[in-house]
Amino acid sequence: MKKADIQKLWLKIKKRKHIILLAVLILFSASLIFIIPASLVGKSQNYSYALYDKNGILLGGQVAADEQWRFAPDEVPEKFKKAIIAYEDKRFYFHSGIDILSIARAIKLNVSKKRIVSGGSTLTMQTIRLLENHPKRTYTQKIKEAFIAVLFEIRYTKKHILKLYCANAPFGGNVVGLEAASWRYFNRPPSELTWAETATLAVLPNQPSLVYPGANSEILLEKRNYLLNKLYQKKYFDKKTYELSLAESLPSKPFPLPSNSPHYLECLKQTHKKNQTKFYTTLDYNIQKNTFRIIEHWSSEFSRRGISNAAALILDTKTKEVLAYCGNSGNALRNPDSYAVDMIQSKRSSGSLLKPFLYGAMLDAGELLPDQLVIDIPTRIGNYRPDNNIKKYSGVVPASEALTRSLNIPAIRELRKFGINRFLDCLRKCGFTTFNHDSEYYGLPLILGGGEITMWEAALAYADLMNKACMEQSDFPISTGSSWITVNVLSTGIRPEDEANWQKYANSKRIAWKTGTSNGNRDAWAIGITREYTVAVWIGNANGMGNPDLKSVSTSAPVMFDIFSFLPKTSWPDIPYDDLTEQTVCSHSGFAASPDCKETKSIFRSRAAVTPELCPYCKKISFTFDKKYRATTEDLTGEKAGIYNGTLPTIEKRFVLPPNLEYWYKNTSVVYTSLPDFVPWHHSTSADNLSIVFPEPNAKIIIPVEIDGTQGAMVMQAAVRSSDTFVYWDVDGIYLGYTEKVHEMTISPDPGTHILTVTDSNGNILKRKFEILEN
Repeated sequence: MKKADIQKLWLKIKKRKHIILLAVLILFSASLIFIIPASLVGKSQNYSYALYDKNGILLGGQVAADEQWRFAPDEVPEKFKKAIIAYEDKRFYFHSGIDILSIARAIKLNVSKKRIVSGGSTLTMQTIRLLENHPKRTYTQKIKEAFIAVLFEIRYTKKHILKLYCANAPFGGNVVGLEAASWRYFNRPPSELTWAETATLAVLPNQPSLVYPGANSEILLEKRNYLLNKLYQKKYFDKKTYELSLAESLPSKPFPLPSNSPHYLECLKQTHKKNQTKFYTTLDYNIQKNTFRIIEHWSSEFSRRGISNAAALILDTKTKEVLAYCGNSGNALRNPDSYAVDMIQSKRSSGSLLKPFLYGAMLDAGELLPDQLVIDIPTRIGNYRPDNNIKKYSGVVPASEALTRSLNIPAIRELRKFGINRFLDCLRKCGFTTFNHDSEYYGLPLILGGGEITMWEAALAYADLMNKACMEQSDFPISTGSSWITVNVLSTGIRPEDEANWQKYANSKRIAWKTGTSNGNRDAWAIGITREYTVAVWIGNANGMGNPDLKSVSTSAPVMFDIFSFLPKTSWPDIPYDDLTEQTVCSHSGFAASPDCKETKSIFRSRAAVTPELCPYCKKISFTFDKKYRATTEDLTGEKAGIYNGTLPTIEKRFVLPPNLEYWYKNTSVVYTSLPDFVPWHHSTSADNLSIVFPEPNAKIIIPVEIDGTQGAMVMQAAVRSSDTFVYWDVDGIYLGYTEKVHEMTISPDPGTHILTVTDSNGNILKRKFEILEN
């Protein structure tokens, strides 16, 4: 820039210097108004954490980092506004931070007493003093407070200044702020205090040591009654209220602040903004308090049997809002090493909790009907040999009963049929985020607890299942029809013998419920759902230690029903007719009726489901006229036919199970009748009389080495319809021997592919291919 240009610019600045000075002054003033007050307020953000229920009731809190009970500023109740202004600063709404009359009075009093006995501070000046952490009282400090008070009055509203004062005023000991004092001394929120209680707290910040019992009580009572009289003279309440207020006693020892849901508070701290200290939740105070009481009562009982921890979660089913959250039990005294663990958010084995989702998914896929028979026999899949919790087998059992009795073998076989990948996809769409491995990692044990879940996600998934049944959930992967069928089964189905008592209890309220015990008795689950409530309960040890007494029927189930007992009356979803269609099924098998099914009935299935499979168990059977034998037309001709010679076979539609299923089923069913043998001279074969139980088709098997280092063995199994039939065994053309009564053969084949051939004494032949893998 040229010298001439610089001179011109300087002349312009000189001509406008008064404008520039004014602008600088304005900027400086603005900085004072906004920066100084804001910097002071910023220093006061060291607040306690606080958790409130849906009605604003304090459920719990944590002291601030400086060990003070101090809650973030909140609305000041009208009673306390009137009381604190009447006692501390009667011209609060009329001055601009400094009350000249009060200062003049204070100066006159201090001069006469030759010491500082009164500061003439307004509530605004006191607020500044509180925010500066009680600096030493000097005239210089007073001038500073007065100056900043004016800036405060420009920067903030009277309402906001009063909120800051009430949040930071001392109330004795480590109690700071109106809200903390109200809960500490009266166990109620400030909005519910009486006039006497309000007046007591209003006089305390001026002399907080008065709150301690003893000689100070008389002084505190005198100050409180003085303020009550002042408030009465202002006609804030009538004479009757005044007299009753004077009769009220002072607080005795402080109440402990509530701690009804510490784990939920910790959970919210982790998921919300770092500077948020107050959490207004959907928790219901009464439901939370009762749930906490029940959990603590039962957990105390279980602890005598070596079961230390318990947790419960209650959701509003429709909105999925949290009504109660008890993340653990026993407090830090009984469970010092585990109480801090939030079991609602912790990953644990699912036990049998996933079975309803497989049931509903298979209903939709058309691979299952509600009461369709599923297989329940001793099963070995490769090296995996699952078993039921009680080692009893039904041969076949209705799918609904298998679900409510929580039978493991039907669940394993149905998962294999449905596919692990498909099921994992379904679970993820149901909201489970913890299944982050592939199908090979989980395998078939997934359905029995081979994967981890959290109570939080399980409760949400069960709530969604009920909501879909009520047509109030759109993005759930199971259709409305199948969801309704599933929850209906869970509310009415046949239960195991040891759950029978709880079944009767459940009848007092219609509840869809499922229990689950993880492998090794490490986790006991129970989840119940109605239209209104979802209740999830977990019992166990946080450290994962198993316990033989840790069974859902004797731990989590009674706790869940105890919780439901205090919840209000519940309702049940209406039948979603538009999402269901009628299906004719076989009365015996529950499969879609085929032309060979003699007895049928009509049921509901999901309209969204694929066309189901026809009944495989009903067929036309030909008998001799007296039904003593089975016979073909050829069997009823010739001299060997005897009395049957020339007669026609009697044809009947019969429900017939394969031999391997029949063997177990006829021991549990009083109505099932086995087929008679063929006439003695019958020579043709029938595969219906012989079954290979193990190995299964194309099985891949690992034979483990025994402890002593010798090669292990596999046990092959077969079943026949007639008990007097012999079975002959052959592998790869090498005859192994025969069996009678119990048809099992032990073998130690080399790695590779093999062919098993079994032949019964009636000439029936079956072959099965299997593979032995390298160990």
